[in-house]
Parts: sequence; structure tokens; C-alpha cells
Amino acid sequence: MVAEERREKMAPAITLASSASDAKTPFLHLEEEDTVDGAVDYKGSPAIRSKHGRWRSASFIIGVEVAERIAYYGITSNLISYLTGPLGQSTATAAANVNAWSGFGSLFPVIGAIIADSFLGRYRTIVVSSFIYILGLGLLTLSAVLPSTNSFSYQTISIFFSLYLVAIGQSGHKPCVQAFGADQFDGQDPEESKAKSSFFNWWYMGMCLGPLLVISVLNYIQDNVGWGLGFGIPCIIMTTALVIFFLGSRTYRHVVTSEERSAFMRIGRVFAAAARNWRIKQSTIDVEEEAQGFFPFLGSEQFRFLDKALVATSSSDDDSKACSKSEVEEAKAVLRLFPIWATSIVYAIVFSQSSTFFTKQGLTMDRSLGSSFTVPPASLQSFISLSVVLFIPIYDRIIVPTARNCTGKPAGITMLQRIGTGMFISAMSMIIAAIVEKKRLETALEHGLVDMPNATVPMSVWWLVPQYALFGVSDVFTMVGLQEFFYDQVPTELRSVGLSLYLSVFGVGSLLSSLMVSIIDKASGSNGRDSWFSNNLNRGHLDYFYCLLAGLSVIEITLFVYFAKSYIYNRKSAI
Repeated sequence: MVAEERREKMAPAITLASSASDAKTPFLHLEEEDTVDGAVDYKGSPAIRSKHGRWRSASFIIGVEVAERIAYYGITSNLISYLTGPLGQSTATAAANVNAWSGFGSLFPVIGAIIADSFLGRYRTIVVSSFIYILGLGLLTLSAVLPSTNSFSYQTISIFFSLYLVAIGQSGHKPCVQAFGADQFDGQDPEESKAKSSFFNWWYMGMCLGPLLVISVLNYIQDNVGWGLGFGIPCIIMTTALVIFFLGSRTYRHVVTSEERSAFMRIGRVFAAAARNWRIKQSTIDVEEEAQGFFPFLGSEQFRFLDKALVATSSSDDDSKACSKSEVEEAKAVLRLFPIWATSIVYAIVFSQSSTFFTKQGLTMDRSLGSSFTVPPASLQSFISLSVVLFIPIYDRIIVPTARNCTGKPAGITMLQRIGTGMFISAMSMIIAAIVEKKRLETALEHGLVDMPNATVPMSVWWLVPQYALFGVSDVFTMVGLQEFFYDQVPTELRSVGLSLYLSVFGVGSLLSSLMVSIIDKASGSNGRDSWFSNNLNRGHLDYFYCLLAGLSVIEITLFVYFAKSYIYNRKSAI
């Protein structure tokens, strides 16, 4: 009956097998079919390998992500221009608000993932969160179109309410869609296991391809036609994404588990039991391990304080019972992720600059293309997507096979090696950004434009392309590597939570970026001096800020390498 209850929670179907015997015994007409262990279809019946899942189902889900990314970047790529334009905010305030919104939008998925993995299941969570997402986009469009009836502050409140409603919609959409896509491949099947590894590469390529195709068009509409239409198109696109998702419902695989207690609850119970037994001595733990027939293995000596959860207390309630050794090791595996998570935050801080200060730099530069067209500065972010789209096939088809021949590893290099490589490239992008900004400031000084913030600095906006392109290449390594790492290294039932941990890196990074900007703005702008982030960028010093980020990146890489060398993978396939 446990298996049947779990199927009811995970699959979207209303009716499942009607009896306990049906849940325990394979369906007669499926005996000759190749079914997928631990997966069911939309009716709750065992998933058939030839009919459910794999690239056919994954293509629907990738299509949904493409549409969602178009909607998201249709807002965020030019949001700072809207805040400093129609809403009249200062550059520093607008950058802080964009980073705060982006940060919370990346932190909320932790809550959405817990709800999905413990209660609703991924499919239902995606559907509910998509409706909230669409509602937020619709209200944002109305807020931009309808004139404020009371005061300017009323419109500001309406805009930010809509934005944070979108962030709540993302909380269930972001972690669950990718995890649900990866669920379409059976990690126990050799061929599907290889396809799953490629899925993360092509998934990220799809994420970047969509915005690449339309971001310039949307930014042009927002700058030259109207913000209402510019925000309305993402709403229509997101609605289309939900329709696409429903079209593939009959082909999806839904992962189920026979565990009575969810992985999230099991891990939480281990930490609670360890805290409750904090006075227990090691000798007592050793006796309990011997009673369970435990043999030490690589990694079992880490986080020994959690082994206190192996000892039962004298209380008679269920929570006082001893945890099994497998449950304790499961909790250790999750805790082992924290150093990698923490040493990725500076990368996320650097990542957040592309949609804020890079865009403001572009506004001051020569953006003419031909005699009559002016390039929207936010559209330069498309070079991030373009470099990803161009580099992923090179990585997947050339670099990985070459590295595989040298190392003998299925993925060519380990996930942590991939992440570290991207961090190094990210640090290089900040050095280049600082050099370009220094050149822009010198050009403004040479032409007497320092005190003319609205004048165009005679320096082509294409000077910004290298830093955008390096961002894209670093994403292929670090962004995709983090996605695969946090999906692979958590318990199977917690994979939505795993991907939300990856997203939370960028949430914390955005919030810290917002905090850094606020602190540096006040510190550097005191005593009548011009802030590094002055509204007149010709008197600011973004080059100093970029150098600071490059220095922090070097420190981060050093710490990351230290923790990566001592990290113990949960699965051999990950090594």
C-alpha cells in the first residue's frame, strides 16, 4: 500500500490501480514490455521504456524551459532601465533592487523544491507555479500600461508586487522542471545514463537559445515602443510554455519511491537526533555501529557528530528511535555539499553584474549600428547566450570525447573540475571588464565628457562583447557543472531540492551583490566624493569594483580547489 500511496502523490493521474495486489504485482499485459524501475506513467501504471520518457519527453520539457527563459530574460535583462527610467530610481538603488529581486527569486525555489519532493510531486508543482508565474506577468503588464490613479509610489508598489509574484512562481518552476526533465532518463540503463549527462548540456543550450532569439527584439520594443507591450509578450510566451508542457503529459515518466518517510524528513530526523544526543560518547556510538554490522568506508569518518543519531533515547515516541546507518550517511552526503555551495557564491556575485552595471555601461557608449539603428544596451546580454550556444556543441562533441580518451572518465573531467574551470574563466572576465571600463573612463576624460552624463562616449559598445562572451563560456563549465553536481549528489527523492540548492547559490550571490553595492556606494560616496556607482558613470569607478570582484574570485578559486580535492563523490559515475 505504501507504493500505491506514493504513486498517488507523484503521478498527476486521479485514478490508479484499485487494489493492493495490483500495486504489488506487475500488470499482465506489461509482463513482456520493458518497464522502467521506479517510474510510472500519468495513470500510475509502470512506465514503458519505449513509450515513456527519454528524448521525446525531454524535448517537451526543454521547450517549456526555452519559453520560460524568454519570459524571464524579457523582464530582467532590461529591468534596470525601467527602474532608472519610468520609475526614476538612482543607478545604485536600481541595481540593488534588481539584485534583491533576482536573489529572492533564486532562494524561493528551495521552498518550492521541498513542497515538490515531500508533498505535491514535480508535475503538480510545475503546473501550480506556472499559473502563479503567468499571474505575476499579467499584473506586471497592467502595472506598466495603466496610469497610476493615486500616486507614483502606488505604481512602484504594484510593480514590485508583480515582480515578487513572478519570483514565487519561479520557486516551483525552476527546480522542478529541470529535475523532471532529468527524470525522463533512467540512470541505471547504460545508454540512457549517457543521454542524461548530455541532457544537462543541451538543457542549458536551450535555456540560452530562446533568449538569444528574442531578447534584442523585446529590449527594442521596451525602449522604443512601450513597456506594456514589452512586458506583455513574456506573459503570452509563458502561457504558451504551459500549453506545451500539457501536450507532453501522456509521455512523461514520474519517479516514485517506496520509502514511507520522505528523504527530506529522514535527513531532518538525523540532524534532530544528533542534536538531541550531543552528550553521547564515541564508545557508545562504536557499540551501536558494531551491532548494525557496519564496516568503515571512504567518507564514513567525516562529520562523526552525526553518528550520535544512531543511538536511541529512552523516550517512547517515534522520533526518539535510532536512525539507521544508511540514513546517517545520507545526511552526511548532503552536508558534504555545503563547502562546494559556499565556495561558489563569489561566482554568482560576478554573474549578477551582466544584467546591471554592464547594461549601464552600454548606455553611455556609442551604440549606433549603421546610420539609423541604435543597439539597445541590454541586448548585448545576447552575446552570453550566443557564446553558450556556440560553445556547448564544441564542449559536448570535441572537448568531452578528447578528455575521455585522456582520463578514461565517462564525462571527460569530473564535475568539480568542470566547475573550477568556469570559475577561472569568470575571474578573467572581470579583469577584462575592469580594463574596458578604465579605457571608457579615459576616453570620456580625453573628450571632456566627464561632467556630461547624457553624452555618448566615443567608444563603441562592442568593446563590451569580450566580457559578455567569457561569461557565456564560464557558464558552460560552472553553471552546467553546478546543475549536474547538485542533481547527482543528493538522494534520488531530493533532486528538486538539489537543483534548488544550485539556484540558491545565485540567490545568495545576488543578495550579497546588492549588499556590496549598497555598502560600497555609501562608503565611496561619503564626504562629498563621487561614489564608485555614481549616476554619472563618467565620475564613477566601476573598474575598481570589477578589480575587487576579480580579487575575490581568486580567493574563491583557492578555497574551492582545497575543498574539491577532499570531496568524496556519492556515485562512482560522478568521478
